[in-house]
Amino acid sequence: MLQDQDLISIQEVRTKVEKAHAAFLKYRSYSQEQIDAVVEAMSAAAQANAVRLAELAVEETGYGNVKDKIGKNLLTSKWLVENIRSMKTVGVLREVPDKKIVEIGVPMGVVAAIAPTTNPTSTANFKCIISLKAGNAVVLSPHPHAKRSTAEACDMLHAAAVAAGAPEGIIQCLTAPTTEATQALMGHEKTAVILATGGSGLVRAAYSSGKPAFGVGPGNVPVLLDRSADIASSVADVVAGKSFDYGTVCSSEQSLVAEADLRDKVLEELRKQKAFICNPAQQDAIAKILFTPAGKVSARCVGQSPTRLAQMAGFEVPPETSILVVEIDGVGKFHPLSGEKLSPVLSLLFVKDWQAALDTCEAILKFGGLGHTAGIYARDEARIREFGMRMPAMRVLVNTPAPQGSTGITTGILPSMTLGCGAMAGNITGDNVGPRHLINIKRIAYVVRKPEEAFTVPPYTPGAKATVAQLPVSKPAAVPVAAASVDRNAIAAAVDRYLATRGITTSVSEAAAAAPVVAASTISNVSAQVVDRFLSARKSGAACGCAPKCPLNEPSESAQSAAAPEPKPAAPAVTIVDFVCEDDVRAALAASRKIYIGPKTIVTPSARDIASAHDVLVVASRS
Repeated sequence: MLQDQDLISIQEVRTKVEKAHAAFLKYRSYSQEQIDAVVEAMSAAAQANAVRLAELAVEETGYGNVKDKIGKNLLTSKWLVENIRSMKTVGVLREVPDKKIVEIGVPMGVVAAIAPTTNPTSTANFKCIISLKAGNAVVLSPHPHAKRSTAEACDMLHAAAVAAGAPEGIIQCLTAPTTEATQALMGHEKTAVILATGGSGLVRAAYSSGKPAFGVGPGNVPVLLDRSADIASSVADVVAGKSFDYGTVCSSEQSLVAEADLRDKVLEELRKQKAFICNPAQQDAIAKILFTPAGKVSARCVGQSPTRLAQMAGFEVPPETSILVVEIDGVGKFHPLSGEKLSPVLSLLFVKDWQAALDTCEAILKFGGLGHTAGIYARDEARIREFGMRMPAMRVLVNTPAPQGSTGITTGILPSMTLGCGAMAGNITGDNVGPRHLINIKRIAYVVRKPEEAFTVPPYTPGAKATVAQLPVSKPAAVPVAAASVDRNAIAAAVDRYLATRGITTSVSEAAAAAPVVAASTISNVSAQVVDRFLSARKSGAACGCAPKCPLNEPSESAQSAAAPEPKPAAPAVTIVDFVCEDDVRAALAASRKIYIGPKTIVTPSARDIASAHDVLVVASRS
């Protein structure tokens, strides 16, 4: 009988991965309707147990507070499912008629999900729901200090899923988690993909496992308070974000940056929000307890209340204190309070001007938060865009508390507890990870052209060197010159000549004089087919639809004898956009409108995922 704890945990991994894989082999054939029924049942169960699981998480770990952990549980059960409810993940996802492509969702298999100690139950909700929404099975490895609450959440979700028709064993949770067990889970031959949430060491191990992995980097979120912002409401939002679950969210605000002449106003508003402003001695005391000699956040300080942190540092604060505030004058290893603190401690940096504020925020991100999240409070749109373009962060939040904005509560981005930091942080994605990241997309592609219609291969003679002149070079299409105009009389003469070939002798010079200036690029689009359609319409008594004085608008004799038809309303004009992001799609959904795209429109992957689930994008031709 095994007695070694590491060996016992590794054997448990093998047993539970096998069970999950057997369940997946059945579940992968489920229809979208069957999968959605399972997810709805899991959501309902998680909502019903949100309070109990929040209490259990705080009791077991000592991190955060029950009220905000209830909010996290509802984010990952109710709000998440409401946002992915209509998302297609299996079967035919969409068809692209103009390219003759059919896209099909294919589940990956067994998801190895690593849960942190700071969010043990909400992470279980999140990773189980998105895994099963994608048609996968899941095995969770909880943090050793949170294994009871994570296991409780998994058991609850498993029971709900099976009751709704999912195969037995579709959700598994390790009961004896160890570092060796987690490594064995990530490297198991039947593990298909890894969802890793934890420290940088864990994320590196996930990417080194040889399996596809979604790991996320640490957060060190700077927030820039611009002079164009509403200072009072902005400071209130910063405090609301920093105090949320006592700063345990990786996207929590870490430093507030503002120009020096705003200092008095900012401090005044912080005091109104019950923030405690530490003096230099208190600040030094906080830094000493908050960080280890190696510069890491001390585990005993993570997610503690501001009153508890103050007591640990040797001073007292009022019981209603919301956060502790420390004013620092630099960023980097000689200023440890400029890093991630995982607690309700906010750093303040006051700088000379806007450019210095940008430099400081960028430096904060590079000091332990590269690629994660940044925030700005401003009403100056130009400054908002400049900040967004400059910051090396995958989420740039505007006028919202950072934890709530980054996880999709107050913004239009996908609700998620796994926030990618992009290639700059060594992550495979910069997205908020969701169900679509846990499927592969298969494409059925029909022939649309012959090979020689795509490109021409030049003659090849062995040993001969091809010259530039011998190689075919494709040239980009001419860019329309909107401002260029042409002689209306020249257009009129050309049309007269064409009409004469059809036996019609009439001048369009008067119509040309009344017509607006025509762009030169438009002429190339005019063809005999257009005029032919006009002639066909005219024979039936229809007008040409151009200038009111156009002689071609005069109805034929046969038309004059007939009653004038009821005029049809003009088709509404559509605007074809050049770029579509996720926020554009969510705005369109909120306004119940379509987004018209052309062949050259750039659509981000996350935007296309959401749009295809809601049929938002419409392919249109430029007129």
